[in-house]
Amino acid sequence: MRYRHLGRSGLKISEIAYGNWLTHGAQVDDAAAGACVRAALDAGITTFDTADVYADGAAETVLGTALAGQRRESLELCTKVFYPTGPKGPNDTGLSRKHIRESIDASLRRLRTDYVDLYQAHRYDHTTPLEETMGAFADVVRAGKALYVGVSEWTADQLQAGQALARQMGVPLVSNQPEYSMLFRVIEAEVVPASRDLGLSQIVFSPLAQGVLSGKYAPGAPRPAGSRATDPTGGGFMSRVLDDKVLTAVARLRPVADELGLTMAQLAVAWVLANDNVAAAIVGASRPEQVAENVAASGVEIPPELMTRIDAALSEVVVTDPAVTARRSPAQRLA
Repeated sequence: MRYRHLGRSGLKISEIAYGNWLTHGAQVDDAAAGACVRAALDAGITTFDTADVYADGAAETVLGTALAGQRRESLELCTKVFYPTGPKGPNDTGLSRKHIRESIDASLRRLRTDYVDLYQAHRYDHTTPLEETMGAFADVVRAGKALYVGVSEWTADQLQAGQALARQMGVPLVSNQPEYSMLFRVIEAEVVPASRDLGLSQIVFSPLAQGVLSGKYAPGAPRPAGSRATDPTGGGFMSRVLDDKVLTAVARLRPVADELGLTMAQLAVAWVLANDNVAAAIVGASRPEQVAENVAASGVEIPPELMTRIDAALSEVVVTDPAVTARRSPAQRLA
């Protein structure tokens, strides 16, 4: 396992992080979740990502239980705030000072820890003044409940405005958490250049495009039983990539993976890590062997000529429009 600095901070994180979106508290039982966490630790993963909204808090609880007894100083725990939680009252959502203050305390209780290493704004809140949000995040850090702060799925303009305020308060942003994969590259045009200038790294999710880049889905074939595409809690997120045109393009990557001696999943993770603004790729798992497979991508270098072949194979199906990021933060408050 290799480790990378997070933004311009002194914090190092494992370049492959373990995340539990859609798995803990939902798709896999607690025993399987615990086995996957132990496999991650055994493989050298030190960075674990979750959010209060995942399985309505259950994902944080499962992760906290699975990590109980581990040396806290050897881990980097990351969680997020924004989406409705709890009884979903009028203040149980967004990035208001009230919701942030109450949410961090609830997350710490579920995670069984006194602090998180990284606390992230899960989306941009158009209904709360940015000054209020950044001030509340600074208060969380000064209270010792988080060491660093970051965001998720913010546009380049939002990152610039947020970082300006964060620096004024002495608690700069260190990271952004966007979706990023060979198929979904919307951050490359604007977010990555802005992040480099602002001193932020990317901690990316869905490097396997919800499993499509693993090669398990064949064009025109039934979806494999037990796969994410057949699970009601996760299948809805996959509609845009379960297209035969996309699957046909993905199949053209197999010779590239074979040439490198990699699985398709390892190729996908290694591709994401080739971007020098990416500090870590978040992987999930329902079985320990999936963790071991993904971790083998750490340290893999893809030659430039093979990167060019990957681009050519996927050229007709890659999503690049930076406007997609802006649409991911709801304009109206959720309840």
